[in-house]
Amino acid sequence: MQQTTLPPRLLQRLHTTSADMEQLMANEVFRAFTTYAVIVILKMMLMAPLTSYYRVTKGAFSNLEDVRKKTMEEKKKLLRTDPDVERVRRCHLNDLENIVPFFVIGLLYALTQPALSTALLHFRVFAGSRVCHSVSYVCVLPQPCRGLSYIVGVLVTASMAYQVLSTVLVL
Repeated sequence: MQQTTLPPRLLQRLHTTSADMEQLMANEVFRAFTTYAVIVILKMMLMAPLTSYYRVTKGAFSNLEDVRKKTMEEKKKLLRTDPDVERVRRCHLNDLENIVPFFVIGLLYALTQPALSTALLHFRVFAGSRVCHSVSYVCVLPQPCRGLSYIVGVLVTASMAYQVLSTVLVL
């Protein structure tokens, strides 16, 4: 049986990549970012099943194939919008609009090697603001609960963006 050997340049590149990854995972700020990024992404992912739950319990479907086996009269009743379903959908959309920028800017921020305490403050406040935003949106809490939690999350992301730009700005 012939044993395949990799070219020396490729072996060096693979070793360098592995060492870089080990170094990155040893960085406490990067690990903290990874933890909170996963938390908010999982929270965002939970919004899809929640939307489905509301669709089924409220009997409000948006696609014809979802009610294919129903009679025409039942289809007319089921193919509709429901305020509660739309509320959950808007909450999910708001998550997409805010968590994706947090993920990108937070990754760049973590790579600027900020102080761990400052980074943790940013990551924790953002995650908390998104959880508060979703609870206040879905449970219909009175304003300014939702608005404040939204603004706090945006300000955290803006603060990290400012820090990234002030660290690496090249014009």
